[in-house]
Amino acid sequence: MSKPKFQTEWEEIDEEYQQLQETHKIYRQKLEELTNLQTTCSSAISKQRKGLKDLRHSLSKCAQTCEEKELKLITDIKTQIKDKENVFFDMEAYLPKKNGLYLNLVLGNVNVTLLSNQAKFAYKDEYEKFKLYMTIILMFGAITCLFFLNCRVTDEIFNFLLVWYYCTLTIRESILMSNGSRIKGWWVSHHYVSTFLSGVMLTWPEGPMYQMFRSQFLAFSIYQSFVQFLQYYYQSGCLYRLRALGERNQLDLTVEGFQSWMWRGLTFLLPFLFFGHFWQLYNSVTLFRLAGHEDCKEWQVFMLALTFLVLFLGNFLTTLKVVHQKIQKNQEKVQKSD
Repeated sequence: MSKPKFQTEWEEIDEEYQQLQETHKIYRQKLEELTNLQTTCSSAISKQRKGLKDLRHSLSKCAQTCEEKELKLITDIKTQIKDKENVFFDMEAYLPKKNGLYLNLVLGNVNVTLLSNQAKFAYKDEYEKFKLYMTIILMFGAITCLFFLNCRVTDEIFNFLLVWYYCTLTIRESILMSNGSRIKGWWVSHHYVSTFLSGVMLTWPEGPMYQMFRSQFLAFSIYQSFVQFLQYYYQSGCLYRLRALGERNQLDLTVEGFQSWMWRGLTFLLPFLFFGHFWQLYNSVTLFRLAGHEDCKEWQVFMLALTFLVLFLGNFLTTLKVVHQKIQKNQEKVQKSD
């Protein structure tokens, strides 16, 4: 007598269930092994770092009294120590680690390390798309507020969107840095300052001082979004070529400023960037003048003036430094070739 159809189906499902349990058991074992390996690697890296730090300190003392032959050996060892530290940075991008202060405050002690290259690249690409889409939205938002809707409510919505956007960028960038992205220097701080500036703009109450600066700020926001839109397309194209040649890390990102790897083919962006920097200075000067106005009673005016000045100095000096370093390197190459 043949089995009922439902019994056959049940036996097939039960067999698959037994296989699933076995597979999950193996998965749990491998996960335990992975966790143990991660702990071992992290401990070994910490031990190596401590040993190299002590060795560097000893070499610095020896360099003061050693002979020329030994001095060359010390220099070679120091170079190798620096290379090893760079390798440790790449290793740690695939190991769980404690979050920095900012991520701890925002997310708590949650592991944000993405363990596979595929997951890292997917998160980086999603970050880049988020920046592009939000840049377009903010551009149209500023155009709408400036030319079509002179309304406090829409201004508040736009300013709130700016605060949310920059806050989100700081969180995402912190996660990318935890996963091996080499975002350095001023460009790390830039979005924190921009978040603060947007927050102060959001709290600035309606009044004569606000109306005097409103059009200038919205026009600046439109220009800034336009330049960021240009930067995204030209930087992403440049990064794609450099990654294909193996000259850049796969997790390198587009930034709001100018970096040395952008030099080839992207120097045309410099006039746009410098114009934007000096517009920030112009905003600062305008706000300082408004702060000295007899009718000015809002603390936001002076605070915004200081913040725009900080942004100008950070952006302008960092860009100038990169350009100066690149010109010096090019001159050194020419001299060596001659």
